[in-house]
Amino acid sequence: MLFRRSCTYNVEQSTRHYAKSAVTLCNLGVGATFGESVLHDLPRDSTVVTKTTCELLRVEQQDFRLIWEKNKELMNDIFTNCKLKNGFGPSVQATAAATSPTKRPLSPDHPNPALPITETPSPAMNRMGWALRTLLVADNSSCLKDRKVSGKLIRKCAPGTELVDWLVNLSPIVHTRAQAAGMWQALLEEGVLAHVNKEQPFKDKCFLYRFRIDEEGGTAAAGVPQAEDLGAANEHIREALSALFQRGPDATLRMILRKPSHERTSEELELVFEELVHIAALSHLSTSIKRELSSIFVFEAHAQAGTILFNQGDEGRSWYILLKGSVDVVIHGKGTVATLKTGDDFGKLALINDAPRAATIVLKENNCHLLRVDKEHFNRILRDVEANTLRLQEHGKDVLVLERVAKQRGQHSAFKYTVMSGTPAKMLEHLLETRLGQSVGGMDPFLDDFLLTHIVFMPVVQLVDELANYFHCDAHEDAQTPEDREYIINFKKRVIQFMQKWVMAVRHAAFEEPSVCDFIEDLAAEVEADPDLNEETSIVHNVLTQMARYQEDRNQNAGQKWKLPPNGQPICLFSGNATPSKTVIRPDDDIIFRVYCADHTYCTLRFPMHTTAELIKACAADKLQLNRGPEDLVLVEVKSNGERSVFKDNDVSIPTGLSLNGRLFVSVKDHLDALTQLQEQECPTEGVDIDLEILSTKELAYHITLFEWDLFWAVHEYELLYHTFGRHHFGKITANLDVFLRRFNEVQYWIVTELVSTPSLSKRVGLVRKFIKLAAYCKEYQNLNAFFAVVMGLSNMAVSRLQQTWEKIPSKFRKIFQEFEALIDPSRNHRAYRVFVGKLQPPLIPFMPLLLKDMTFAHEGNKTSLDGLVNFEKMHMMAQTMRTIRFCRSRSLGLEPPSPKSEGEVRSYISSFRVIDNQRVLTAMSQKVEPTRKL
Repeated sequence: MLFRRSCTYNVEQSTRHYAKSAVTLCNLGVGATFGESVLHDLPRDSTVVTKTTCELLRVEQQDFRLIWEKNKELMNDIFTNCKLKNGFGPSVQATAAATSPTKRPLSPDHPNPALPITETPSPAMNRMGWALRTLLVADNSSCLKDRKVSGKLIRKCAPGTELVDWLVNLSPIVHTRAQAAGMWQALLEEGVLAHVNKEQPFKDKCFLYRFRIDEEGGTAAAGVPQAEDLGAANEHIREALSALFQRGPDATLRMILRKPSHERTSEELELVFEELVHIAALSHLSTSIKRELSSIFVFEAHAQAGTILFNQGDEGRSWYILLKGSVDVVIHGKGTVATLKTGDDFGKLALINDAPRAATIVLKENNCHLLRVDKEHFNRILRDVEANTLRLQEHGKDVLVLERVAKQRGQHSAFKYTVMSGTPAKMLEHLLETRLGQSVGGMDPFLDDFLLTHIVFMPVVQLVDELANYFHCDAHEDAQTPEDREYIINFKKRVIQFMQKWVMAVRHAAFEEPSVCDFIEDLAAEVEADPDLNEETSIVHNVLTQMARYQEDRNQNAGQKWKLPPNGQPICLFSGNATPSKTVIRPDDDIIFRVYCADHTYCTLRFPMHTTAELIKACAADKLQLNRGPEDLVLVEVKSNGERSVFKDNDVSIPTGLSLNGRLFVSVKDHLDALTQLQEQECPTEGVDIDLEILSTKELAYHITLFEWDLFWAVHEYELLYHTFGRHHFGKITANLDVFLRRFNEVQYWIVTELVSTPSLSKRVGLVRKFIKLAAYCKEYQNLNAFFAVVMGLSNMAVSRLQQTWEKIPSKFRKIFQEFEALIDPSRNHRAYRVFVGKLQPPLIPFMPLLLKDMTFAHEGNKTSLDGLVNFEKMHMMAQTMRTIRFCRSRSLGLEPPSPKSEGEVRSYISSFRVIDNQRVLTAMSQKVEPTRKL
């Protein structure tokens, strides 16, 4: 408390009864403070009684703690001076100092980001620290030197800024100062490096740091390293720096999570939020809750297996999420009842029910990492969720749930609430009444999310019916007041604006349902006839123009025929055109393909893309004279490795979904085990045979990118939804997405096939160098799909085992390849790739399998409906991924062509690679060209 105006208090001390034995200790006046015992959760040690009328300023405990943490020294001085002024002697001052938070021993409740999270460094990090220190000491211009700090000599220390400078210059793998700082932090958190006073995590500032070996002293820390040590350090750095590079982002994240909430910057909070988005235990929480958790999660590290985190019967004080390691759940009388692993959470039930712990949690592994939310914050967040939630009801049931939008720093929103869930009809009504004509600088996010995902919860036919009802709401009104008329006209305008936004958001997909085209024509007729809608004439004409273009294009491409050649060649135009030229595969296009039976006889069929598996099965069985009823038969893919995959009867676009060397079979259900792959499936797919050495690598990358851009351009965002939820739920094809994914596998296995098919060691070495350069050009052209495919091909087991080949690859190329492997590293949900791609501008071709993984994560981790309402938070997550596709294509591809050397040959070659996709065959071929060395 702080006195604001003239007043006096008696501070008195008593035993149990104030009236009987009170002793006045002092009188407090204006400017005095009291009550700081709340800082330590201590009971009051005195009674404060007013002597006159008083006005005070009060600070709540939580706010007081935050102020103290930010200004410990200043606050301590204020309290000490106030106590002395109020007549408390040195003994009180000493007591205050003894209980000051600045002297409080560190514990998991208050993790110090400057201290290690392990008891001893791991051998790998110890070795890396030794190598870096050896190179630093050997460098004559090194920043590592003896310095005097506050009159004390500190051996071999260096400022963080200079360590970052040195590491950036050491290796091309380190592109930014932030990456270098993260790598040093990875060493610091294991105790290999430390701040000289143990007060700071690694910062790119003038704080001094030194290696553990120099702290301990001894012979190992003395002298200049020998030439032998220097050579060993250089060799080790080349091999292991990429591992440290990959650890950097995780170390930075852990450092942020160990900092007090008020010290985390907005950039750091965003980094934590991006990590929380991909934790399964939090997938059911809204975005705003995850953002709030970003500021309060605390990181805990426990070094020893067998450590008890809490016991059964203890008070529930925290909720935990496992980031690394595993724990056993032990119950008295039952023993270990479960083992929780990375991504699992525990401890929530005791907080929700305010009950004792129902089990004991024992760490099962060394070095377990956890995220913790304490009870105080947990309860506050749950309370705030309800306080910030608005529920609209009809007939006693929720029909729309809104959540207050949390204001983000530097962001402004015209809307105070965001839609969390609702009935489809009510969400559309809310959208039409409140969300049209108000967005600034683009489309309203809720409207965009709705348009991209409505097919999941509101089919097109239902949406058109609802819009027609709104538009014709005056159909049964005989007499209308001017106010009624104005309301009706405004609603008609909103429906017209909605149609315009719909066409903008989903393009040609809006016109694929005949009911939409009919409704647009009705709108046009109404607008022409109603003078009150003159302003909407241009909007309707624009929509009509786009619809006409779509219909014209559809008529021009009617009767397209595609072919799946018998020997596994990629799907191509039946006319023989080698390039797709942005040709979209449509549902009523025909495709020609083969269907086999168990004895490997086959028939050739021609069907539209949208044909169901049931119809294909029936027709193939008839042609192959399988005298069984449809219910006894299945349509199945047999892959080149013998694996079988059965199709559902209502599945569509079957031929485009086959693997590279897969074949379609029709079989009796009970005889699936009798199906075997064709002999030709273990051979390469059909393709152009050419000597790769004569082709320019840059020209190869250029034409691969053009080819794949056309395939990517043809994929509609809706196909991601069809793929995620299942094509059979929509009766829609995913042929364009299938072909694009097929291309990724084709490029990946083309790399492997070419290398294991080359018996000459010198030619294999040349090919590896060529493929590393190809990956570099694909990255330069921002074709990240092909970049991933090439690098994954080079990382395939059949290629990585070619030890003789890799030994002859120049170190420059090996370093580049290590950089590429670090970029495609899947750890932390492909963090390295996500950070890299987040800095790029369109046009670019993204790594499509990761986008599909994000869609699947959002789908499987969140229910589509909650209590009978559409879970719109899930729709928002999916729309975010779909918008990524839109962003990547928001500018047209305009690459500068390289000097053509053999353009015709290259274009023909890249359209159909020779590919083996059977890993067993590839490994056997690899063993043949380079037998395993005997020890």
